Amino acid sequence: MKSGDDITRDSENIFSLKGVSFSYGEYAALRDFNIDIHAGESVVLLGANGSGKSTLLKVLAGLVFPRQGKVFAFDREITESLLSRDQFGIFFRSSVGIVFQNSEAQLFNPTVREEIAFGPLQISTDDVLVWEDVAKMMSTFGIETLGERSPFDLSGGEKKKVALASVMIMDPKVLLLDEPTAGLDPRSTKALTMQLLEFRSRKKTLITATHDLNLAAQLAKRVIVLGENQKVLADGFPTEILNDHQLLRAANLIG
Repeated sequence: MKSGDDITRDSENIFSLKGVSFSYGEYAALRDFNIDIHAGESVVLLGANGSGKSTLLKVLAGLVFPRQGKVFAFDREITESLLSRDQFGIFFRSSVGIVFQNSEAQLFNPTVREEIAFGPLQISTDDVLVWEDVAKMMSTFGIETLGERSPFDLSGGEKKKVALASVMIMDPKVLLLDEPTAGLDPRSTKALTMQLLEFRSRKKTLITATHDLNLAAQLAKRVIVLGENQKVLADGFPTEILNDHQLLRAANLIG
């Protein structure tokens, strides 16, 4: 099975994790992660619940910081103090977008339209253009009729669409997704998958955490399997990983 470096050895690193471990109190969430992720890759983090997928995304997003090891992004070691500095912090936060599995956790504006417009309004001097982009994004996700609704009054699937729209309208260099199709109906899942494939086609970096083998098959150019021991079990091409039933059973992804 090929390593990530073999798969994308001609691409530049956008993330590099060196001996990264993280724990919540006495509970280990990541154990000795050594991973390079390259610009333009579409990586699926595949693992059962509790394998560390969500924590790994938070580490990559600079939302939590490792207890051991180092994280590098855009050729800089990522630390809490570095991200608090205006210039690099603004660059990093605008370049790396994340959508949580619990979408409600990142919604805070009074209406859907304001939620989606919030990010662009912070950096644009053309409000008219921002609202045009918001209308297009709402149409893309099929939420045109929800514009004046409170995000907190929506269904779980609708909240997920709003959260995705509010991140994707910023056109980040890197998109981190935690179980993006959870709570979506089949039509919405298909529409979202098409959006993510379009995002991938523009040479953006897409990192998706999921235990959905079908979604992994559609999105991944590379699959990293996380085991229930919070370590990397395998790292390779989707065709190799997804056809290795012994590996998938070991990761508790199939019965």
